Amino acid sequence: MKNIYLDHAATTPIDGQVANAMSPYLSHDFGNPSSVHSMGREAMSAVKSSRENIAGLLNSAPEEIIFTSGATEANNLVVFGLIRGLEKEKKGQKMHVITSTIEHPAILKCFQFLEAEGKVEVSYVPVNNKGIVESEVLKQNIQDNTVLISIMYVNNEAGSVQPIQQIGESVKNIKKTRAQQNNAFPLYFHTDAVQAANFFSCNVKELKVDMLSLSGHKIYGPKGMGVLFADKDVPLSPIQLGGGQENGRRAGTSNVPGIVGMSQALTLAAENKERNFKKIKENRDLLVNNIKQYIPDITFNGDLETTSPSHANITFHGVEGESVLLDLDFNGVAVSTGSACSSDNLRASHVLLAMGIAEEDAHGAIRFTLGKNNSEQEINKVTEILPGIIDRLRGIAPNIEQ
Repeated sequence: MKNIYLDHAATTPIDGQVANAMSPYLSHDFGNPSSVHSMGREAMSAVKSSRENIAGLLNSAPEEIIFTSGATEANNLVVFGLIRGLEKEKKGQKMHVITSTIEHPAILKCFQFLEAEGKVEVSYVPVNNKGIVESEVLKQNIQDNTVLISIMYVNNEAGSVQPIQQIGESVKNIKKTRAQQNNAFPLYFHTDAVQAANFFSCNVKELKVDMLSLSGHKIYGPKGMGVLFADKDVPLSPIQLGGGQENGRRAGTSNVPGIVGMSQALTLAAENKERNFKKIKENRDLLVNNIKQYIPDITFNGDLETTSPSHANITFHGVEGESVLLDLDFNGVAVSTGSACSSDNLRASHVLLAMGIAEEDAHGAIRFTLGKNNSEQEINKVTEILPGIIDRLRGIAPNIEQ
């Protein structure tokens, strides 16, 4: 049996059209875009046209697009680069930043690092039981010295979709009020849109964000490739020094094949957004309904109406998620128990705990994330295999009596 891949939130297979677009720059058009000769100019032309295409897709200016090694670097540049840039202006004045309790570690660990150093005060805004940041609660945490708000667009574990446009509108109004009051502290809004680009608008003007992070390998593009949109007025200091590429904001030889692949992947995501949304949601709903029909004592973590169409995070009570994952893997089905970036960490998911899910139930959770290549037949096959696995594991689970 062909392996069935249901872990698209961790990574996606590279699309054939993306691979074809990258291919010339992996072989005969291999010049360094910083070189002056014709091969270098050819490579620079590819970088320039890709930057312009991505800017058009995001509704930004080309000079506001920064190519990075991935979303982790993009997120690090947002947090460390902005605070470093503002430190020059604020000269020791304490700054305040806001994020949510369900962010990816690429944001959370940056804030925790700066907090431990005493450079910023951090507010970690809670989420409701659907995994959503309520904009009114977030607004209550904004202080006069708040300089950065970072809220992810779609959560990688629960799939919960955040009200980014609504938050962006609130931030815009606060900026206006600060200007009227001559408040010297600027305020910037960032979203990690890694899990959103396949299904939701990333038009930065509509979202009213100052910065937005993307990753190639989550949208059927190459690994090791990311994009950061940063408004031209955001005072980002580079966190990586060298040759001065990316207008001095991110040094390092440009990853020409990756940049071309990222551009093609984003183009395909935009062109096929509605079709992929519909197909993936239908398969996700089929998966959830089949599981509900054939397996008792389960809980869907979140709300199907407010999650990404690709996500289904389900707790199978009475079993360990790791055991379910391994049994499914033995049967040729790839899933996850949480964030792939934390797969070697057996602690309960911080996202599920933040949603108010008991630790024992969080340990029994499986994350199914579907992609554009999954078929109805694959979903039916998974739900043929899964009930027997759950029955067997529940049968051998220790029965602890009080």
